[in-house]
Amino acid sequence: MENEILRIARRVQAIAQSGIHFAGSEFDRERYEELRGLSVELTGTICDTKPSKIRDLFTNETGFQTPKVDVRSVVLKEGKILMVRERIDGRYSMPGGFADINYSPSEVAVKEVREETGLNVRFNRVLAIADTDRHGFPPLPYHFYKIVILCDLVDGDLRDSIETSEAGFFDFDNLPELSVERNTPSFLEMIRNQLESPVTYAD
Repeated sequence: MENEILRIARRVQAIAQSGIHFAGSEFDRERYEELRGLSVELTGTICDTKPSKIRDLFTNETGFQTPKVDVRSVVLKEGKILMVRERIDGRYSMPGGFADINYSPSEVAVKEVREETGLNVRFNRVLAIADTDRHGFPPLPYHFYKIVILCDLVDGDLRDSIETSEAGFFDFDNLPELSVERNTPSFLEMIRNQLESPVTYAD
């Protein structure tokens, strides 16, 4: 039920944002602004985020709204997966983050691993494109698509970063506590299955 309410709230926000951008009169813009305000209130009842922060998220863009793109890197060593400890919550995720302007997804994947762990990797293949409305993710203010990219380890020494406090390789059967806003047990299991498949997964 919560997820359905969140889907409605995000859709109302998207319609309001487009309306504000394309509205032909001040009266129409006021109505769409009111709609956006209602979407903030509705989202605040579901997400563990302050309404003021949600309002900031919902008002920092203009034009037609689309899902955010998050790129996550899968790096393996002796069958174990590279995970980083996020400073923001002290839990673990695969290296990655928002897609950067002027970078391809593969370039983002390589850059994020280097910045967050000190390791140098090279692009191998896309493993999956996943929707955060699936795979057990908690309610999130934004709708995300996650591009999961397999990278081959080249060299480098593990270190922490401004965003991460440590990094290491973990067995899929003994993963650390996950940062579930970034990756969930269901999401990691999907990735594990994809590593055994030559076909890119989209869901």
